[in-house]
Amino acid sequence: MLSIYQILQLLLQVLFYIIMVQAIASWLIAFNVINTHSDFVRQFLYALDRITAPIYRPIRRIMPDFGGLDFSPMVVILIIIILQRILLPNLFLPLIMGQPA
Repeated sequence: MLSIYQILQLLLQVLFYIIMVQAIASWLIAFNVINTHSDFVRQFLYALDRITAPIYRPIRRIMPDFGGLDFSPMVVILIIIILQRILLPNLFLPLIMGQPA
């Protein structure tokens, strides 16, 4: 059980970092710091979008339209924090503690 808990924590942490990198990259593009004509940058942004789009899609359907602002990454980060700090420990730690060492 401990290994499943650790794998879930690791996956959530990796997803958190992917979302943060995507947010920082979008800010750098908005302020013309990153050249989007570069093939590497374009492929990198495409890969980030392909990873995060399925996660953002259900949240974007629920949330109201805020014009040019997209709050779905922030909502996903809040969900990740809630999962990591509240749900997963409460779900797995009683199972782990109940097992003999």
